[in-house]
Amino acid sequence: MRVHLKTLGCRLNEAELEAWARDFQQQGISPSGSPDEADLLVINTCAVTEEAVKKSRKLLRRAQRDNPRAKLVVSGCYASLNPEQAAADLGVDLIVPNTDKERLAEIAIRELRLPTMPVTAMAPDSYSPLQHNRQRAFIKVQDGCRYRCSYCIVTLARGEERSRAIPEIIEEINRLTEQGLKEVVLAGVHLGGYGSDNGSDLKQLVEAVLADTDMPRIRLGSLEPWDLPEDFWALFSNPRLMPHLHLPMQSGADSVLRRMSRRCRRDEFLTLVETARRQIPDFNITTDIIVGFPGETEDEWRQTLDFVEQAGFGHVHIFAFSPRSGTKAAMLPHPVPRELKRQRSEELHQLAERLRQERLRQELGKIGEVLVEGSPRKTDQGLLWSGYLPNYLRVSFPSPDNLENRILRVSIQDLEKDELRAVPQGQAG
Repeated sequence: MRVHLKTLGCRLNEAELEAWARDFQQQGISPSGSPDEADLLVINTCAVTEEAVKKSRKLLRRAQRDNPRAKLVVSGCYASLNPEQAAADLGVDLIVPNTDKERLAEIAIRELRLPTMPVTAMAPDSYSPLQHNRQRAFIKVQDGCRYRCSYCIVTLARGEERSRAIPEIIEEINRLTEQGLKEVVLAGVHLGGYGSDNGSDLKQLVEAVLADTDMPRIRLGSLEPWDLPEDFWALFSNPRLMPHLHLPMQSGADSVLRRMSRRCRRDEFLTLVETARRQIPDFNITTDIIVGFPGETEDEWRQTLDFVEQAGFGHVHIFAFSPRSGTKAAMLPHPVPRELKRQRSEELHQLAERLRQERLRQELGKIGEVLVEGSPRKTDQGLLWSGYLPNYLRVSFPSPDNLENRILRVSIQDLEKDELRAVPQGQAG
């Protein structure tokens, strides 16, 4: 038996795919890179926007068309929110809702009566993302969310908050360290809510990971800005915790944030940013901004532009508001016209790019450490490798050697075609 796994949407979906691949492999069902060669197709769907729903449905139809003989298993937010509709799509053999997706491989094997070979299967630690040309692994530590932001459907799709036990997370990270990985990202739907159901919290988790694993580089996934305790920044005194956070703000106008049911205000966020940069050298903060939320006035939009300027984000993910059925925001009055959303998005793109360039120029002349990724580009000067600095800024540098998955010390010398260019100084780890 061979299984092909495919996902749409967030990093958490990717982390789930990695876990499923390991679970199937432990039962002698090998991952396949090609859907055409697979006996089983598993698709992790997304429903964060109406466009994501369309993509999920399209992916299901294409999977059945391209390999009609394979069994088709569907999970994820689209399948959980619309099980009847998903089941009606051509060829779906089994739907596993989000509440059961931790046991997807077990359920699929049982319900579809799949042949397994657990006695001769590969060992539990034999599967590694490195086999798939990936240098970092996403570790799902938490699922579900207690909040109800007015534009978000994911809280309905993912359900109540559920946290993994710290020893289980430590065991997974140590296994990945033994396999040669050098970076993990702790991820969750509401990462800052980790431990709300088991008497722990995110700070305790990070302290345990730093104390009980030897993983060289540890990152945190997207965090709500109101979830950070006052003593949180002290964690970054350990150089293994990478100095970058993605803190989704969504707007810079308090009046819009109230309509969004967000729990952080503009001045609170700016104070948080100032504190982080004062305490942690080279700290990089990125964010999400929704453009054209219902009722967004010109004054509110100007407040958002001013906020982004003051915060000095290293990168801004920009989303034009699209009503998602089933959310409160989809029913709000005074929708912003499509053309105005387009104009505002372009204005924000220009501002965000200027800020990104300014942030990149701050790195010129510095020495930094880069986790080198695979698939170097071929240029007239030879191979051009790339990777990320601890603060998640991308750097490229030439070398004829195979440097994949090494932590390399580089001297950052230039900014060329919107990309930092460096010269290798030696292997750091």
